[in-house]
Amino acid sequence: MEEGCRLTDHSCGTTCTQDRVMAYSRLLLLLIGVMYLVQARPTDFWCNRQARKTMEKKIQGLRTDMVACVGADTLPSPVQLPCVWVHAAEWANQTLQQKCAEVVAALRGFRDGVQGTKNHSTSECQTSLLEKLEHHIANYVAIVSRLQTQNGTVTPSRSAVRKCSSVNSTSKVLQQYGYLLKGKLERLAVDLRDDVPKVEQRTTTTKGRCS
Repeated sequence: MEEGCRLTDHSCGTTCTQDRVMAYSRLLLLLIGVMYLVQARPTDFWCNRQARKTMEKKIQGLRTDMVACVGADTLPSPVQLPCVWVHAAEWANQTLQQKCAEVVAALRGFRDGVQGTKNHSTSECQTSLLEKLEHHIANYVAIVSRLQTQNGTVTPSRSAVRKCSSVNSTSKVLQQYGYLLKGKLERLAVDLRDDVPKVEQRTTTTKGRCS
């Protein structure tokens, strides 16, 4: 029973149940909306900026959910976040495999941090919000990890992720997460746009280059 609902108020109980159903429905739609990108060919994501922007826009939906959830911006425990900014010189000296590994490691750092603070949350709507964010990050992990596999790269064992910040608010987590997607992930997409078709040609008849 949601906080504020009285046991004797049957109409409130119905409303609370409907709210839960709507929340679960939104989560299901979120998952359905991104599963196509996870299962599609790499070029459907890496060579299509609009496809990447569609996934990025899901963050705005999470911000809207946060506003509707009283107290959701205050996290029960601080989240240690990985570095999200691209250092041009360091990035330029890395191989594509190293860049993929760096992006995957950063995404996993966000996912683990969100999962950790979610497990300490006592608010139902905040837990639901963090769970949606966790699923959103997991989809990116799957996409980049799949690229590593198709590129003939063995996924490296987990190493210590370089942490650059510690935050106590959901809005800050979403902000830094957005920076990661617009920074390192987008830079990786630019570097990969001519290489993804080569990878696909090993297993399919697809030809052509990213435009």
